Amino acid sequence: MKVGILGIGITKFGEIWDRGLRELLLDAQLRALNDAKIAPQQIDSLFTGNMCGDSLSGQLHIGAMATENLNIDKPSLRVEGACASGSLALRQGIQAIESGAAEIVMVSGVEKMTDVSTEQVTTTLMGAGDEELEGFNGLTFPGLYALLANAYLSKYPKLSRDLLADVSVKNHFHGARNSYCQFKNEITKETVLNAPMVANPLTLFDCSPITDGAASIIIANEKISKKMNSEVYITGSGLATDSLSLARRSTLTSIPAGKKAAEQAYAQAGITVKDVSFAEVHDCFTIAEIMAVEALGFAKEGEAYKLYENKETYFDSKHPINTSGGLKACGHPVGATGIKQAVEATMQLRGEAKGRQVTNAKIGVTHNVGGSGATACIHVFRKMK
Repeated sequence: MKVGILGIGITKFGEIWDRGLRELLLDAQLRALNDAKIAPQQIDSLFTGNMCGDSLSGQLHIGAMATENLNIDKPSLRVEGACASGSLALRQGIQAIESGAAEIVMVSGVEKMTDVSTEQVTTTLMGAGDEELEGFNGLTFPGLYALLANAYLSKYPKLSRDLLADVSVKNHFHGARNSYCQFKNEITKETVLNAPMVANPLTLFDCSPITDGAASIIIANEKISKKMNSEVYITGSGLATDSLSLARRSTLTSIPAGKKAAEQAYAQAGITVKDVSFAEVHDCFTIAEIMAVEALGFAKEGEAYKLYENKETYFDSKHPINTSGGLKACGHPVGATGIKQAVEATMQLRGEAKGRQVTNAKIGVTHNVGGSGATACIHVFRKMK
């Protein structure tokens, strides 16, 4: 599989008070079109990842919004898969190209989350879990990931609480060097450990924030991509699912869907983890990054602590993870996160990630999770020039 990237666009992530859902989406779309140097009429199909448009913005039918924004009449639909909505939209776009149904596709992700109360956002996000077994009984996503964290720390005590805090410290270090990031400040381990407790052992600084933002990427078939001198291609895509609830999960110390999706994507791209230059992973909570690193094969289960102990996950080290700042520092507008990861991967492979550029980056991987691991979508990006 070789699907080229013609253009990328991303808004600033954060609390954006002067723009609504439509305006955020339009901003990202126009940036991607400008980067690709194509007209809206050249797009054959559109897919937009969004989870919370109905409950937080009162807006469904986002597929039609995406085309109305560009004043075009093309096939367009919304894709929802909880926090993996963006990557699922990208996978849909890839499949449209691979099937021959489209030659050029715009894939976007958008979310507007800060105009309502924290309680309303929390309730909405629990829709990504099991309502009957988890939400009805009072669990929230910090609670679900706290259960995973406690299970992991109990089974693998070499991942100390201090090392878990280092995940956040590293991501804020990267975020401070990222112009579109929500939080552009470095923090210390003490900041994480002494922050208010959200769900033991996770403090406020172990948790990703509530965020507004949008991102877009324009992809095309190999023939057009070559003609337009694309530097970066998507060469692998994997998708796997697991039980919606943790109660029915086979393990609480790993994300099996992530591992299965990674195996699919690696096989399709014809690579192994040793070929990967960097990865953008789904660190909705610090423990999620640990499990993601292991799911992708950078470490065996229970041994990811070694990478953080040895400071190997910084942009200038052996295994760069979340050079964008991740969900933790960059922000997590849930429908847009998967596309943000794709934008960061493209920037790295183009050599455009100033201040956090991975040296000689050739292959990047994005890892996007829906819920507590019920859905996992992995993509492989490769520099061809």
